[in-house]
Amino acid sequence: MSKARIILEDGTVYEGRSFGYERSVSGEVVFNTAMTGYPESLTDPSYAGQILVMTYPLVGNYGVPERTLMQNGLSRYMESEKIHVEGLVVFDHSSGYSHWNAMESLDQWLKEENIPGVYDIDTRALTKLLREKGSMKGKLVIGDDDSQKRPFTDPNLINQVERVSCREVITYEGSPGARKVVLLDCGVKHNIIRCLLKRGVTVIRVPWNYDFNTIEHDGVFISNGPGDPAMCRPIVKHLKKALEGNKPVCGICMGNQLLGLAAGGKVYKMKYGHRGHNQPVRHADTGKCYITSQNHGFALDTASLGDEWVPLYTNLNDGTNEGIRHRSKPFFTSQFHPEAASGPTDTLPIFDEFIELL
Repeated sequence: MSKARIILEDGTVYEGRSFGYERSVSGEVVFNTAMTGYPESLTDPSYAGQILVMTYPLVGNYGVPERTLMQNGLSRYMESEKIHVEGLVVFDHSSGYSHWNAMESLDQWLKEENIPGVYDIDTRALTKLLREKGSMKGKLVIGDDDSQKRPFTDPNLINQVERVSCREVITYEGSPGARKVVLLDCGVKHNIIRCLLKRGVTVIRVPWNYDFNTIEHDGVFISNGPGDPAMCRPIVKHLKKALEGNKPVCGICMGNQLLGLAAGGKVYKMKYGHRGHNQPVRHADTGKCYITSQNHGFALDTASLGDEWVPLYTNLNDGTNEGIRHRSKPFFTSQFHPEAASGPTDTLPIFDEFIELL
């Protein structure tokens, strides 16, 4: 294995060894506290442009599942068609693996998709630094590459949603006579589509800048996605028009922020975001607490919204917004991921709430 380094924009360097595909990359260095779910995390489009640090010390012990597709073209086990992270940082990776549906090791998978990895890094120390200073730009440098020649890059200055969204309208047929849900693809995880299809609706998946108001539909669903939501002006424009009507609208993750922007609110960059399976949120109406899966670096400022909007969920760790709802119209969101891939399934009924509104 070649030597490898993580170089942060503040000058901090962590030395380790490479695995996966040997090439140097740059991006935003972020951390995820989940103990499992690396196949789902690596294929989550919300990680586009980022170097992912896993805080759990051993990664890869259950291998990588086969990359098969279902009849409708959706991945059976992954959250998209490919790995989206720029690079992976772990303390240790398992070359041996054991699981009923594993077909190869994490190292082999990274090699096949040209994704570099670094191990033998003190990921707890690196995470503490990121918690103190916030997510930082960084470089993953392999071997004798000249680190000075590779610039730091900020993925939030690029329209990441445009990179990961579908390029054409895709229709997933539901049951006969099913209601039609427009899915605004900002980098959708496949399990969001699976959850909607399990509830019998027809899903019309449209590109991020598509004017969905021009097609027949019964409701709108806004997906998760990477980068800065302020880059998505066409989406906000089309959502503003949708909010003038009364058809149900639901958003997940970036969908929460985009609906908030369409409602006249503001979004801000978080210090280090929420990425993991253990984020506690409280429902404003019932007072119930849920443990949720999350992956986001921006948040909605609910104080910037008008009186017709109220917080629906609040993060119990830092008090940030985790969802909003309209006082009288069928519009609501969650900042967390109710589709639970991977992660706790506490909030799956959100999909049922949306379907009942159609």
